[in-house]
Amino acid sequence: MTTIAAIAAQAGQLLTERRQTIAVAESSSGGLVSAALLAVPGASAYFQGGAVVYTAAARRALLAIGEAEMVGLRPSTEPYAAMLARTVRDRFQADWGVAETGAAGPTGNRYGDPAGHSCIALCGPRILAATVATGNADRAANMDAFALALLRLLLDGLDQDGRP
Repeated sequence: MTTIAAIAAQAGQLLTERRQTIAVAESSSGGLVSAALLAVPGASAYFQGGAVVYTAAARRALLAIGEAEMVGLRPSTEPYAAMLARTVRDRFQADWGVAETGAAGPTGNRYGDPAGHSCIALCGPRILAATVATGNADRAANMDAFALALLRLLLDGLDQDGRP
């Protein structure tokens, strides 16, 4: 079974080899992606920073995303995750930004998404987004699943980028 730490180590190695950087915006994964990337020795070569953007207040304070930027968007969607990824990348002047937004559980979120729903995105030389649906109400298991899915998306984007 592939672990969060193993995927983070692979991503960290690729980022280091390419001399690229990353910034992270997380919600329902609660900082697990940042922690996994930072656990890799030498992370200071690629990790620019991150934020747990769990509320609208955090979104405003940490990423300067106000109501004007939210027109036509709602959290826990792929377009919203992509905006978070782009914004965190730009604010940290990183090569890549990744973001996650969803409902870890045990209940759904106020937008009608069930527990186990998350949207993830990668923004850099390529843009990728996906929806994760675990069908599970276990909060800790969902947090792990969301973090693993986001790290896999990062690795997919790095692999598809085609750089040595």
